[in-house]
Amino acid sequence: MARAIWTGSISFGLVSIPVGLFSATEDHTIHFHQFERGTSDRIRYQRVNERTGKEVEYSDIVKGREVGGGDYVLVEPDELADIAPGRSRTIDITTFVDLDEIDPIFFQKTYWLAPTDDQYARPYALLRQAMTRTNRAGIATFVMRGKEYLTALRADGEVLALETLFFADEIRDRSSLDLPGATKPKGKELDMATGLIEAMSGEWKPKDFRDTYTERVEKLIEDKRKGREVVSEAEPPEPTAMTDLIAALERSVADARGGKKKSGKSAKASSDGAPDLSELSKADLTAMARELDVKGRSSMSRAQLEKAVAAASGEGQQRKKAS
Repeated sequence: MARAIWTGSISFGLVSIPVGLFSATEDHTIHFHQFERGTSDRIRYQRVNERTGKEVEYSDIVKGREVGGGDYVLVEPDELADIAPGRSRTIDITTFVDLDEIDPIFFQKTYWLAPTDDQYARPYALLRQAMTRTNRAGIATFVMRGKEYLTALRADGEVLALETLFFADEIRDRSSLDLPGATKPKGKELDMATGLIEAMSGEWKPKDFRDTYTERVEKLIEDKRKGREVVSEAEPPEPTAMTDLIAALERSVADARGGKKKSGKSAKASSDGAPDLSELSKADLTAMARELDVKGRSSMSRAQLEKAVAAASGEGQQRKKAS
């Protein structure tokens, strides 16, 4: 059974519902240890006094905040605990807002909330169903691990979800970005881009997606463990030249509507039955180069890949004829 990482109560009006908080997500990132190259020696980090060079025990460390001019104010852990609202065990809902009004940029992390006992199932279900009916989210604050969080409680099927939110002053001002505000796409380009979005539109099916990078890292580790050759992946596509934008959009729309597949597409065959390499993307040429064991393929441009694949394919055909 899952263990709650926080327990307390949801409070709205005069109603209080004891609940436990559970993480709704988990990280599958592969974590590495560090070693000195050429050895099997682990790298360790130590807390060291920069003046004496001696290691310092964790219990002897206090926090310090720079206040200017190289001066610091030192704060003891107990002093932080005394002023923090850490003794609060309540998710105190202060208002309900339309869930659709919350900009996604404010969402930080999702947790599940569950009643701590069967006797609290009724008020828990009542709050969940009322928020479902009204499409409202309860805005609340609560404290966990010495930090106060702004949160939004929402109904998610048969469970209440708690979304931690960024505070308004934690959202960076986008005006500092160099955005192409003066650029106003129009005409055929805009029509083609709109058509491409519509052609590529579909239902949101999260199970259709997986972490392929982690899979490749796991394969890399397994290949190295077994002494197999490590194969480089295809380089990312080159930026689309502005002179080719309309052509790229037209081909993309045709592919999305069922002309060619987005990846692994086959090239037109020439008169001798060999594929027309000029029709293939850089990713497709890289895949062919991998199959033909072309050396240095990962650093080649598309034009270089086309020549290398053509040469390697021609050598392969000659070997077949000779045999």
